[in-house]
Amino acid sequence: MSEEEKTEQEAGQEPDAPEQAATPAEEPAAEEAPAEEPVAEEPAAEEAPAEEPAAEEAPAAAVPAPEPAEPEEKLTQKERRKRERASHTGEASPPRSVDERIAERATARRAKAATRRRTRARARSKHEPGEGTPPAEHEPGAKKIRQGTVVSSKADKTITVKIEVVRRHPVYEKVVRRSATVHAHDETNEANAGDVVRVIESRPLSRTKRWRLVEVLERAK
Repeated sequence: MSEEEKTEQEAGQEPDAPEQAATPAEEPAAEEAPAEEPVAEEPAAEEAPAEEPAAEEAPAAAVPAPEPAEPEEKLTQKERRKRERASHTGEASPPRSVDERIAERATARRAKAATRRRTRARARSKHEPGEGTPPAEHEPGAKKIRQGTVVSSKADKTITVKIEVVRRHPVYEKVVRRSATVHAHDETNEANAGDVVRVIESRPLSRTKRWRLVEVLERAK
């Protein structure tokens, strides 16, 4: 081949080389462009909903919910003193003489006595009737009177009386006999053993006597 033909072939191949080299370089650029678009749009789409909850939470934070009021704890005087002793810091009191301590105790006792008097006066005022209410009159109840037989009259001014009670049972209709022995006061030693007497209930006359002789109904034979 001549030199002219070689130069023509080289000249015809040179322009083709840049075109082939440029085409592969342009294709990745076209492919990368769509991949970059969603990356830029996704953060913007995610940020918009994130701002909406912040706007909704603002009113809730501005108006705090009212807290329920705690009921006041009612303490007795003993519990109050116990809490005061528990909350004591442990600081030592200044040194005092014997006379000062005695005077301090006397002052505390007078204050406590005044408090007791006020408390008792309030308690009495609650139970006492009002100004327009007359005081209740005490009326003694009816005294019991029993009839029995003298069992013993050996003691001085005292007789032992046996009282028998005969009653019919309310359910079984059976006659039930019961007896009780009492000590009665006989001032003149009038009754003797075997007499039928009537006694009446009275105030306590001794450790065992709660009855008094009224009359002798029937003498012993």
